[in-house]
Amino acid sequence: MIAAGDTREDLLSALRELGQLRPEWRLGQTLANLAMTAGRLDGGGVWDLEDEEALVAARALIEQHAGVASSGTASSVSSYRNGDPT
Repeated sequence: MIAAGDTREDLLSALRELGQLRPEWRLGQTLANLAMTAGRLDGGGVWDLEDEEALVAARALIEQHAGVASSGTASSVSSYRNGDPT
């Protein structure tokens, strides 16, 4: 088990990296995407999201979007605005 302080530092670092990969996402969108990726699909998903869950979700999104960035086929901002968070 990771100490709570370490988890928070890792999560903040992951949020920073995710922000660099997806600069068009506002912070609120990023948090909502973390909750959705963690399976928290209800209205209170962000509120109930634990740091450990958010960190796992952030790492999954980083892996997904780092692959997109490295392949040179960046996702369309318009597809995101049409409801596709990928």
